[in-house]
Amino acid sequence: MKVVSLAAVLLLAGCPETVPTPVTTTDAGADGGDGGGDTGTWQVVLQKLDGALLSVWGTSATDVYAVGGPHGNAGFKALVMHFDGTTWTRLDAGNTDTYWWAYGTGPKDVWMTGENGRISHWDGAAFKHYASGTTATIFGVWAASATDVWAVGGTPEATSGQPNDVLLHFDGTAWTPSPLPKALGRTYFKVWGSGPDDVWVVGEAGTIWHRSGSAPAWTLASDPPVAHGTLLTVHGCAPNDVYAVGSRDVLHYDGAAWKAEPVTLLNDVNGVSCGTRNGGNEVLIVGFGGLKQRRMRGTWQDDFGTPPYKDLHGAWIDPSGGLWAVGGDFVAQPQPNVTRDGTIAHYGDTPVPTTIAP
Repeated sequence: MKVVSLAAVLLLAGCPETVPTPVTTTDAGADGGDGGGDTGTWQVVLQKLDGALLSVWGTSATDVYAVGGPHGNAGFKALVMHFDGTTWTRLDAGNTDTYWWAYGTGPKDVWMTGENGRISHWDGAAFKHYASGTTATIFGVWAASATDVWAVGGTPEATSGQPNDVLLHFDGTAWTPSPLPKALGRTYFKVWGSGPDDVWVVGEAGTIWHRSGSAPAWTLASDPPVAHGTLLTVHGCAPNDVYAVGSRDVLHYDGAAWKAEPVTLLNDVNGVSCGTRNGGNEVLIVGFGGLKQRRMRGTWQDDFGTPPYKDLHGAWIDPSGGLWAVGGDFVAQPQPNVTRDGTIAHYGDTPVPTTIAP
């Protein structure tokens, strides 16, 4: 299968489109027939930030991180926004790289990874930067515990000599390479697991690796591949309820096999998150042109016609059932001193404060 670069995927799918006509997001009765419905609404929480936001994650609805950066636009720093339930604060990470992902195990154990092999750790008070041993972009990070963390990356559509097949592991002290059984010459974009012995990695050419077993080992779970193109994000609710997305692919793993999820897409999808809302599992997918779809108890609800209309990259469902989406102008060509208009959106029953600390 042809390897498609991230840049090609983003540029092809990120072309301007007609803004959809707004529609209501209330889907009473679509939650599996319990009669309660879902009366949440989408809110554009923050917009026109000076960097594109690529990932959102937190420990609760009152401890949320959104990360990104200038993505090639000179004159700006890495972008890290933190929400404490009342106020948004910009954290100074002390560099100009763009963070592509954030994940952790608690308020004092948050990892952020990104450009130029950047791996940073936030302990709730200060950043510490770790040597990754690579110049490749670290596109994804996931932690099973404070001493068991995985990170993936590479150089999309790499030429000879450029780093690829990047898989790193942190043991509580240092990050070291953890080579996969076979070097495929591909970039890996995200990593997620339900536990230390059940870890998934996705990337170019629809590649899916799985680490499992009583003596955990990596196996290629996409031979032949199920996806038609690059997979950008993987996330799940349980070992038998995992989603992987990218381009026009939305895949689901039921504990036995990966299959295409029957959902109609109006644009390419970049991010996915699985969580619980109103007593049932919900899935959020986000993508270009403001694509937002929610799967509540088996039914997909299309929110494409509601703001924000910005390209969206990252999704997260917080423990209380709030849905978060982040994005911005991350497909535009680099321009010095031009902001990428980062956006944070939220779907829920109550508004999220929009105050940014001075």
